[in-house]
Amino acid sequence: MSWFVKTIWSTSVGRKLVMALTGLFLCTFLAVHLAGNLQLLKQDEGYAFNKYAVFMTSNPLIKTTSYLLYASIIGHAVWGIVLTIKNKKARPQGYAYQNESVSSVWASRNMGILGTILLVFIVAHMGDFWREYHEYGTSTPMETKTYIDEKGETVVYKDLYHEVVETYENIWMVLFYVASMVAVGFHLCHGFKSGFQTLGVNHPKYLPVINSVAFIFWGIIPAGFALIPLYIYFNHI
Repeated sequence: MSWFVKTIWSTSVGRKLVMALTGLFLCTFLAVHLAGNLQLLKQDEGYAFNKYAVFMTSNPLIKTTSYLLYASIIGHAVWGIVLTIKNKKARPQGYAYQNESVSSVWASRNMGILGTILLVFIVAHMGDFWREYHEYGTSTPMETKTYIDEKGETVVYKDLYHEVVETYENIWMVLFYVASMVAVGFHLCHGFKSGFQTLGVNHPKYLPVINSVAFIFWGIIPAGFALIPLYIYFNHI
């Protein structure tokens, strides 16, 4: 086991493999997370979204998976930083004849910057909503509501929908969120296809499918996330 860990940490192929696996796992999470967050667009005073939030924070399987998510975020960020530093040390100066704007796309040359922006966003986002939702107690100022579940039992839940609406009534928070989604798009524009290339799934036979799915992740999903704060803001001004 120690040999395996050492090999992953010390070799470029190993580090890229970790980046690919954690990155593709996080892509899957984004799709699921967007499906849940789109409940915010329903005109039901937050019932659907709050019910989704209760499920996500009380289901044992989801709660266990969330720890894998945290580890993936940390691992992806740390390995990304290590990979960037290693690449810089390996080639501190670019070739004089190389025109980077031609040989690679902008996103691929700035994955470290984009990743840092996203890490800041994730920390701020989790501080605003995830931490606040989990810190349940009698002293919490968050409003509570109730609903009757499928078993006929009364469920008391925190009105996270109200907290989201309050946050996105602030235009600066909206702009920060939308700008972060632009960074997500650029990051995934290169990262998604790069992950499949690292795993060796880059045969011309599969490229059309990979490119189509890639567009969903770097184009449609970030646009969907950006739509939510814009929708809330313009419906509450």
